[in-house]
Amino acid sequence: MAGSSILVYAERVGGSLAEIEKLLKGPLADFEGIHVLPFFHPYDGDDAGFDPIDHSIVDPRLGTWADFERISETHELTADLIVNHASYLSPEFLDWQEKGDASEFAGMFLTFDVVFPNGGNEAGITAFYRPRPGLPFTAYEVAGKRRLVWTTFMPSQVDIDIKHDAGKAYLVRVLEALKSGGVKVVRLDAVGYAVKTPGSDSFMTAETLEFVKEITELIHSYGMRVLVEVHAHYTQQLDIAPLVDLIYDFQTAPLLLHSFFTGTVDRLDDWFKIRPNNCLNVLDTHDGYGVIDAGPINGRPGLITQDEMADIFKQAEINTGGHSAIASVVPQWFTLPHQINATLPNIVANDTAYVIMRAVQFMLPGEPQVYYVGLLNGMDDRKLFEQSGQGRDVNRHNYTPAELEVAIAQPVTQAIIALARLRKHAAFGGNFAWQVTGNSTIRLGWVNGANRVTLDFDTKVGAPSFSFEVASSAGAQKFGSLEELATYR
Repeated sequence: MAGSSILVYAERVGGSLAEIEKLLKGPLADFEGIHVLPFFHPYDGDDAGFDPIDHSIVDPRLGTWADFERISETHELTADLIVNHASYLSPEFLDWQEKGDASEFAGMFLTFDVVFPNGGNEAGITAFYRPRPGLPFTAYEVAGKRRLVWTTFMPSQVDIDIKHDAGKAYLVRVLEALKSGGVKVVRLDAVGYAVKTPGSDSFMTAETLEFVKEITELIHSYGMRVLVEVHAHYTQQLDIAPLVDLIYDFQTAPLLLHSFFTGTVDRLDDWFKIRPNNCLNVLDTHDGYGVIDAGPINGRPGLITQDEMADIFKQAEINTGGHSAIASVVPQWFTLPHQINATLPNIVANDTAYVIMRAVQFMLPGEPQVYYVGLLNGMDDRKLFEQSGQGRDVNRHNYTPAELEVAIAQPVTQAIIALARLRKHAAFGGNFAWQVTGNSTIRLGWVNGANRVTLDFDTKVGAPSFSFEVASSAGAQKFGSLEELATYR
């Protein structure tokens, strides 16, 4: 797919798949793909659907596989394969708890003794990289005995032994369900944690890369593409990119904030020189606004420094009236939050700068994907955060059909939709180039014969600006404001 896509929760965009389908046929028709975040049973578990009890069925409150098949006839459909874990309420886990080794699912779930067959010591146990406080296992009763089950994320998310035949069979069952539902792209969720290798931090190791190769081959055998989600040092992104069809570009997002908060473009230039071309171009996502992906990790220098990361968080705190500091969580293993928990329009606090960031997202090689809250120019949902206590919920507003109608009519949203139209221009089938034109300015451009699209933008603090030039054999158009850009047809 050469065009753009949107990222949504089915229940938070009008309340159902039927409402999303209306949008795709109506005001959002210029987007060519859609990634629907976990819609499995249940979509509203402990981790917003990333802890499915049944990973093979659509939660009936949202719709059915028939709805997805219909959507997939006109749009490339992406869905998640939650590789690392399942729910402790899943039939497989409950059966194993009851029957132990007599269960047909014995071996599907990873236990302490499987990872440490000869026993573990303090150094080995604490070496594991975990994005949550505490140790990565939970005591469960299995056939009358207490067992330590690996739980990388939450106690209710029990890890799968992806090396065991029972674990492999589970993943195959899910893939077959996705294929039958019209899914064209499979997102490997949390794959960086899936392989546990004692003596290492078990995150994005050589063993992980080998597993990615293996499961990519399996997914390709079903005629689906593979998208890998890994929040890691930028060099690890470069390592995994050749192994899959699509890799998230989590680096451009924090570098754009750095550029607009400092009035510089040199770090963007550094990244563009090494950035893979098979990227899914994202800024904000359902997980918040990532910053760590551009920074130093485990002693390896980043695209920005630790102090520069801290400055991004400080400016975001100012722009959000202090709320991002309240909602963002500092992991046990780091001194700064993993991401900013706030909506991107709130973080940037400047409509022009915000639209420029979206324009860069659409201009870079790869496939642009826009998160629904950002598309709708959404503000922090502080009420939802207060109700749930989950920092990410500030960026997960539940839009009613009436709210959607109002949000889509905003000039900022209309400008982003225009970018989706622009991405279909023939110039994007040609060659991409960029040029730093000043300390705070840069030019991005695509040329394909007589077809040309050029974006010049300035990250000057307090006075950002941009200019688009779109040309073909029929003539040229120029746009210098978000209101003008919104009129592109």
